[in-house]
Amino acid sequence: MYEIELTRARQQIAELLDDVIRGEDVTITENGQPLVKMLHAATTRPHPQFGSAKGLITIPDDFDEPLEDFKEYME
Repeated sequence: MYEIELTRARQQIAELLDDVIRGEDVTITENGQPLVKMLHAATTRPHPQFGSAKGLITIPDDFDEPLEDFKEYME
């Protein structure tokens, strides 16, 4: 990953695209502030779908019961 100033990025856009295609992340800045982040499309993760983890997590019935190891602190 590297940063490049906007004025320089405009002059070197072809090289920047080649770097991104090879897997490099490029952040384009203006006045030292991030403006654009270029990532290879294969490196982006899809957004999780609502309900996709249903049934993968179970909570036992005694989840909120006091732990035996802490019994002396509860008195």
